[in-house]
Amino acid sequence: MSPPAGRLLVRDLAQVASPSGASAPLRGAELGAIDVLEHAYVLCEGGRILGVGEMRLLKPLDGEVEELDGRGLSAVPGLVDCHTHACFAGDRVGEFAMRAAGATYEELHAAGGGILSTVRATRAAGEEGLAAALERHVGWMLRAGTTTFEAKSGYGLDLETELAQLRAVRAAGGVPTWLGAHAVPPELAEEGADAYLDFALAQVLPEAARLAVAADVFLERGAFDAQQARRYLVACRAAGLELRLHGDQFTELGAIPLAVELAARSVDHLEATGPAGIAHLAASDVTAVLLPASALFLGRPMPPARALVDAGAAVALATDFNPGSAFCESLPLVCSLACTQLGLAPEEALAACTVNAAHVLSLADRKGRLAPGLDADLLLVAADDWRHVAYHLGGPVVHAVVRGGRVAWTTRA
Repeated sequence: MSPPAGRLLVRDLAQVASPSGASAPLRGAELGAIDVLEHAYVLCEGGRILGVGEMRLLKPLDGEVEELDGRGLSAVPGLVDCHTHACFAGDRVGEFAMRAAGATYEELHAAGGGILSTVRATRAAGEEGLAAALERHVGWMLRAGTTTFEAKSGYGLDLETELAQLRAVRAAGGVPTWLGAHAVPPELAEEGADAYLDFALAQVLPEAARLAVAADVFLERGAFDAQQARRYLVACRAAGLELRLHGDQFTELGAIPLAVELAARSVDHLEATGPAGIAHLAASDVTAVLLPASALFLGRPMPPARALVDAGAAVALATDFNPGSAFCESLPLVCSLACTQLGLAPEEALAACTVNAAHVLSLADRKGRLAPGLDADLLLVAADDWRHVAYHLGGPVVHAVVRGGRVAWTTRA
């Protein structure tokens, strides 16, 4: 175990920007309320933020202090990616090329593509191979400014590999989610979804509940219907897991009503959500996690972010990083999409992938803001205006990343 972090002073920053207030999740007008300090500092000690303020008010510091030069840079909270499938082996670049050439979903599956192709590769990798792949992916996310990540299982669909995925996520410092109901594995294709759930709930859930924080289900045509999803989620809730849903990605099949009924933490995707679903979510405590990189990657309609925010729903943003439908580890790119495609302001996008994303993971009391007492996780933006996080489309916007009060990555040698 690493010794506690010492003191780190990030000084002479052009700006420090952080979501206002102390509550979570932020909704409506509060989602766009950002506190900005000019010519500022962030002081960290023991892995937590000790102080944030203007440089002119910084008192002399005694003792040993590591200093990080922030001239020409801005600081925002470390980004929180609350929906990824980052623990996988292999890739689906061949499938991507086929889709780019016009192949249909049915043709891709006939050629051996889709979720089950990643299941085969992930099962074959073994636990060491999965840990190595996840370490590589987490490194990509860190260099894009992500300091806290969630990752799901769901590419094993058997006892051994599902648990190996969850162990790998925990060991990498992520928030593990058991996506036991992602698809029906090939060995149970003839028996169907109900037979697979019999196995998953009886054999995998007892062990998965010791490793995971939450459970997730893919409620969609060709995956699991609302009745099957309810059965799975109720059992997972009884085992002590928080609840998440993949819903309304292609069709509205009851994901939002089910999420609200079961007091799920979030319902994610929502590309197909209509006015009734928006109103239902807005009147609930369920957070809408929007995944615009996935919609872009698949050429799907974007989720109705502006309508959700205006209706008063709690909204978060995430990458959906996975090998098939969103091979994207960059939350700054997602912020750009949120501003250019979803109708959100840069302030709303920042709050959606910091404090609101932290709320989805039950971590908003520790992460998502730059304030005394919270975890010392910072993204140093390579510009004197923090809004470059969203403005710089896919560019080298991350100058350095501080995680737990230590410099975890920097462009400087």
